[in-house]
Amino acid sequence: MTQMNALIYEGPQVLTYRRAPMPEPASDEVLIKITAVGICGSDMHGYLGHDDRRPAPLILGHEAAGTIVSGPRSGERVTINPLVTCGTCEACLGNRDNLCATRQIISMPPREGAFADYIAMPERNLVTIPDGVAESQACMAEPIACGWHTARLCLQSLWPRTVGIRCLVIGGGAIGVGAALALKAQGVESVVLVEPNDARRAFINAHCGIEAVTEADLAGADPFCIVIDGVGFEATRALACAQARPGGAIGHIGLGSSTGGLDVRRLTLFEIAFIGTYTYTMKDFRDTAAAIFDGKLGDLSWVEERPLSDGAAAFADIRAGLVQAPKIILNPTHKEA
Repeated sequence: MTQMNALIYEGPQVLTYRRAPMPEPASDEVLIKITAVGICGSDMHGYLGHDDRRPAPLILGHEAAGTIVSGPRSGERVTINPLVTCGTCEACLGNRDNLCATRQIISMPPREGAFADYIAMPERNLVTIPDGVAESQACMAEPIACGWHTARLCLQSLWPRTVGIRCLVIGGGAIGVGAALALKAQGVESVVLVEPNDARRAFINAHCGIEAVTEADLAGADPFCIVIDGVGFEATRALACAQARPGGAIGHIGLGSSTGGLDVRRLTLFEIAFIGTYTYTMKDFRDTAAAIFDGKLGDLSWVEERPLSDGAAAFADIRAGLVQAPKIILNPTHKEA
C-alpha cells in the first residue's frame, strides 16, 4: 500500500508524525498535494479530547491549500472548501449548503484531514489560486469564510440598516481577526476587537489592521450594533449580551462551551437577534477567497509558518499560550513519499 507522512491525533494531547495510507480519490475527486494547512480552534478541541466527533486515531486539519496531482487539472494550485455536501437536498438547493443534513467535513470521520502530504477532494470544492497569491494566504479562506458568513448574516439582520454602524468582535484568534476583516470588507468602518492576551493584542494592533483592546477599555462605551463572539464561552457570551445595542445582533461562531452566559431577558426586552452560525456556504467560501485574492482582507502576513513535522510542538505552544500570531500554518517539508 502506498503511504504518505501525516500528523495523526492518537489521543488527548498526543500527536504523532508518522506514515499513513495514501488517500484514494473517488470518481468525482482528485488528489491534492498539501502545501499549507492551518491549525484551527476545532483542531485544538479535538487534540484536547474535547470533541467526540473527532475520535482517535485521526488526521486532523481542514484549512488547506495545495496542488492538484491527478486528472486534467493536474498542476493547478487550489484552496480547499473542506465541507462536502450532497448538492441535491433542500438546504443545498436553497444556497444554505452548510446546513446539508448529510454534510461531511475533512478531519471528522469518515473523512481524514489535511495534516498530511495528500488529501482527496471533490473538484467542486476547489477554488483556483491565481498567480501571485501564496498557498499560506489562500488556505486562510476557510477560517475567514466562517467570519465572512457570520458578518453577512448579522448585517442582513439589522433593520433598518444604518450608515456608520459600530461592531465588536470578541477573540483575537484567526476566527475573530477574520470576522473583523470580513466586516470591514463588507463595508463596516468601525470595528473593535477584544483580546485579553497582552502579547497577542499587541501583535494584532501592530500587524492586522484591527483595533484590539481589553474588556476594561469598553467601560462607558456606547453599545454596538453587531457583536461577533469568536470564542463561545460563558464569559464571552455574557460580554456579547451586555455590549449589543437594542435592535442589534449577536453572531455566535465560537464553540468553546455549550451553555451559560446568555442574558435571555435582555435579548428579549431589547429585540437583540442571536444568530448561531456554522461554517459557511460555498458562495461565502468563494467570496472570501476572491476577497483574499483581491487584497481586500490585507496581506494576511499575521500568520506564523512551521513544518508539519513540528506540528505536535505547535499544538503544545498554542495550548500554553506561547503563540502571538492568530494563526499557525503547517507546511509539509519532507521529501516525496
